[in-house]
Amino acid sequence: MSEILTPELQSNLIKRGFSRRNFGKIASLITAGAALPFYNEPALAQLSMVKNMPADAVKINANENPMGPCPAAAEAIYSVVKQGGRYMYEDTYDLSDTLAKQEGLKAGFKPDESMVEVFAGSSAPLHQAVLAFCSKEKAFVKADPGYEAGERAAKFIGAPVVNVPLRKGKWDHDVKAMLAAGGPNAGLFYICNPNNPTGTLTSRADIEWLVANKPAGSIVMIDEAYIHISPNAVMCSDMVAAGKDVVVLRTFSKLYGMAGLRAGAAFARPDLLEKMRPFSAGAMPITGMVGATTSLKQKNLVAERRKIIGDIREDTFSFLTSKNVEFIPSESNCFMLNTKVNGRQFAKAMADNKVYIGRAWPVWAEWVRVTVGSKEDMTKFKEAFTKVYA
Repeated sequence: MSEILTPELQSNLIKRGFSRRNFGKIASLITAGAALPFYNEPALAQLSMVKNMPADAVKINANENPMGPCPAAAEAIYSVVKQGGRYMYEDTYDLSDTLAKQEGLKAGFKPDESMVEVFAGSSAPLHQAVLAFCSKEKAFVKADPGYEAGERAAKFIGAPVVNVPLRKGKWDHDVKAMLAAGGPNAGLFYICNPNNPTGTLTSRADIEWLVANKPAGSIVMIDEAYIHISPNAVMCSDMVAAGKDVVVLRTFSKLYGMAGLRAGAAFARPDLLEKMRPFSAGAMPITGMVGATTSLKQKNLVAERRKIIGDIREDTFSFLTSKNVEFIPSESNCFMLNTKVNGRQFAKAMADNKVYIGRAWPVWAEWVRVTVGSKEDMTKFKEAFTKVYA
């Protein structure tokens, strides 16, 4: 353990309220990675994992993008596989430099200067931020329903978790309620924007208010995993450039169609990234790095895919409206609908018709999340839904 948790890191953990009994868990988290029940992004997708799914089934349960990588990225990935015997660290820096230039952030080889840190997906930095900024005295504050990965990490290390209901009607993050519930010692405020599972937006003004009014020393994390899909969301990377107490997450798992290839990044001040860095280990998957860099350089990719996903989503909403089904309007590639029965049972009935939808959240037991799949996927969804909902 001493090789994994350096004396400096151990001292820092003790100052933040961790006992030495916590060290084993933290060391295991750093070394075991995906072996732990929550550590990487697909871990939450384990709740959507289906064994022996029929080959002709519709899989719209895990917020994946059925389009996969764009052709240019797929070709770049294929080409780099033949060089897979090399670590090729330089391609990791190519991704961070490309992101930095597009976002107006500082980057470079020196950790104390760069505002961009590349990861295998975006859940790794989410968990590392929980480890860096939360403790038994510093809570993790999130919306409910919301993405649970950070909550699982907080519970794993014994940090308090504060769940705050989404604001009724708009179903966005109630930032004032989050601030009040988090208290003066909150460690990390988590804003997923657009939110998972509702696909709803929290305004830039509300995020700015939370950043301006949060307790000194606490961090606001803005998870922008679905930001490229929304036509109205405003990115927050400029807050990083301005030196605010924020960490912004990005991933290539959603619009870019690279969920299985693992590429993502965190944007933050160098000192904040430095606090997160000790909790990670291992090189980045070069296929994901090359695919992500190539994807960023495709000029019309985001606009084209945003329109494809948006058109299919709005067509699905028109269908639900025609059936008088209650749903929450979304700007993402997922949405929530009210089944009027137990959500798990409804999902099971849909699966019996070879359409696998997402899960229900405990706080909304009769609502289920549905991923926006391909046009063909959603046609089959409509057919199965009509049968089951009746």
